[in-house]
Amino acid sequence: MRPPRVRLRSLAGAGTLISALLVTALTTAPGASGAVAAPVTHEAERAAISRGAAESNHAGFTGSGFVNYDNANGSYVEWTVNAAQAGTATLGLRYANGTTANRPMTITVNGTAVASNKAFNGTGAWTSWSTTSLSAALKAGANTVRATATTAAGGPNVDHLTVDAGTTPPGPGTTPVGINGQLTVCGTKLCNQYGKPVQLRGMSTHGTQWYAQCLTGGSLDALAKDWNADVLRVSTYVQEDGYESDPQKFTDLAHSLIEQATARGMYVIVDWHMLDPGDPHYNLARAKTFFSAIAARHKGKNNIFYEIANEPSGVSWSRIKSYAEQIIPVIRNIDADAPVLVGTRAWSSFGVSEGADETEVVGNQVNASNIMYTFHFYAYSHREEYLDTLSRAADRIPVFVTEFGTQNYAGEGADDFAMTQKYLDLMAAKKISWTNWNFSDDNRSGAVFKPGTCASNGPWTGTGSLKPAGVWIRDRIRSADAFPTG
Repeated sequence: MRPPRVRLRSLAGAGTLISALLVTALTTAPGASGAVAAPVTHEAERAAISRGAAESNHAGFTGSGFVNYDNANGSYVEWTVNAAQAGTATLGLRYANGTTANRPMTITVNGTAVASNKAFNGTGAWTSWSTTSLSAALKAGANTVRATATTAAGGPNVDHLTVDAGTTPPGPGTTPVGINGQLTVCGTKLCNQYGKPVQLRGMSTHGTQWYAQCLTGGSLDALAKDWNADVLRVSTYVQEDGYESDPQKFTDLAHSLIEQATARGMYVIVDWHMLDPGDPHYNLARAKTFFSAIAARHKGKNNIFYEIANEPSGVSWSRIKSYAEQIIPVIRNIDADAPVLVGTRAWSSFGVSEGADETEVVGNQVNASNIMYTFHFYAYSHREEYLDTLSRAADRIPVFVTEFGTQNYAGEGADDFAMTQKYLDLMAAKKISWTNWNFSDDNRSGAVFKPGTCASNGPWTGTGSLKPAGVWIRDRIRSADAFPTG
């Protein structure tokens, strides 16, 4: 029995405290190629509010509500928008005005008016929402966008701000999703729209409550275009100052990252990063709420995976199975097509880290179709016993390695590239998809970027900002096999 894994945690002084919500407006330098983000939505009720209140008593809003301005000249809502590079963006304000009178506002960006006394005319009812748009120049880094009422009547009810870089998305058939389309489980493999087995290679984020600043327009551009990654795993921790501390915040953050990865043509694993307590039933109600919200927003996309329990531990496989059989129908009732990834016992080791093996899953599979089982390993700690288990399991059931590292089971210490290569060779031979832990600048050796990279907003491309593990894994993501289409 191997020693149990421990998950990476926030360290004091590591520079990882983040603001309430990742708000990223992506821009691309003139002539740049490749994918960029779709419009990013920033909810008004989560912005800075002066002389107004967040309310939810009029239907039709997005997020958790809207802002009702006080009837006062000078009342405002202010958003913080981070841009990877300087450029022009389209700003959209969604509002409702149930009166017949114009409620004008001045829109400023970084203190400079870009629209003075802009009209916000009546929309017919407080439940009738309209969007008005304007163009504005954003600087690289943090920008403030403020909508200020200019009459004693105050402003309209404001639902959200959208920010669109307005650049051209990638052409069809040029990205992993564009080539492969909707993926499905066929036998023990993951197959593309042509029925051909494929292997995805990519990166997992660290906990978004700590390292959202590492997930910018520039870093995601680099992952998609410089690293040539196929898939991004978005890790929403449930505990450890994660989802349970502010469900709407972390749901909105997951929405934003899904949209940004989608715009770049990458697949997205929505990771419900439960860890401690190890019984997934502890978070059953929260999981139903979270996955219902994610599926409702993204059910029309063809690039989503739902990873419903990161690393169960200290519980039987039957207990994990019963959890899966309650969560999967919730997702399937909304999104019938996306594959679901099911965590396995003992930190997703098929039970090896608690003295079992894959036979308990093979002999008692989850009662659902289009699912895969997850396996995690850290090569310095998890040797041939784990490798052999993965090999046997992949011959019997569909497996997705959603997390691994070249270090010890805490994601730190020396890199064992030789042992990791044995795993990669096996996964390539058996078309087992994978994401590496992790796309951040945490001080541990398993984080790909050197400390301080994210706070400095890069540089993201090339190898200058990468630790040895980052250089090594980037090379292996960049060398992925061509996807079969015929």
